[in-house]
Amino acid sequence: MILVILSIIWGSSFILIKKGLIGLSPTQLGALRVIISAFFIFIFGLHTLKKIPKAKWKWLIVSGFLGTFFPVFLFAFAETEIDSSTTSILNSLVPLNTMLLGFAIFKISSSKRQVLGVIIGFSGTALLIMSGSKLNPDQNYMYASFVLLSGIFYGLNVNIIKRYLQDVTSVSIVFGNFVAIIIPACLVLIWTDFFENNIFKNIIIMKSIGYVVILSLFGTVLAKILFNKLVQMATPVFASSVTYLMPVVAIGWGVLDGELFNLIQGFAALLILLGVYLSHKIKA
Repeated sequence: MILVILSIIWGSSFILIKKGLIGLSPTQLGALRVIISAFFIFIFGLHTLKKIPKAKWKWLIVSGFLGTFFPVFLFAFAETEIDSSTTSILNSLVPLNTMLLGFAIFKISSSKRQVLGVIIGFSGTALLIMSGSKLNPDQNYMYASFVLLSGIFYGLNVNIIKRYLQDVTSVSIVFGNFVAIIIPACLVLIWTDFFENNIFKNIIIMKSIGYVVILSLFGTVLAKILFNKLVQMATPVFASSVTYLMPVVAIGWGVLDGELFNLIQGFAALLILLGVYLSHKIKA
């Protein structure tokens, strides 16, 4: 149930980023997303401050930058050149990164069934990418590297949570993350010309900020709390397999917004769903 809810929330995040970029620059959108999200999480999570062990803060800081700070900017820059559905498709590489990094760095084992699931899911993702590139030949896929880099950061973050923050509540993890990144985000926003514009008289900017508020409350705060809980409940690979389902939702929003989609991509989506099923390691 958590996996499905996360898929809907995060799958809708890509179209919200796209709409937010209409009136905001990528750096402004990324910084605002962190600042607004921090406002919400500080209200609901302040009571967890005393529950965080001092020894865990170094991992919370690393997790904050890898799992939130860098990706919000990278995704915003990516969507200045490639559409929202393509971005969500590329993001499906996260489970593969999670498994490989977990095995190579954190010595977290994965079953043969999980490996097969990741391979099948990755095959579906590759098919989606190839089909999308043919439908949208004018897109600059160099910007896809921003999404791929985010996938590596996400893979590292999932393994850090599973290995070092297993005994910290999901709300505390998110709270600690934003304590670490709120000041850098404020500095980034000040560095931009955001405050030089008369934003309250600019309807386009205000609408974009509205999209970022929705994105922050649901796509960042609520989703991250649920995701951290999922990581603690299940295996890292299964938790990160939420990125397999996200493209299905994102493509739906993309089609409604005029982005192209064909039957080959639909078949690829079915492969992705099969990969999710197989990546779920059932305990004996």
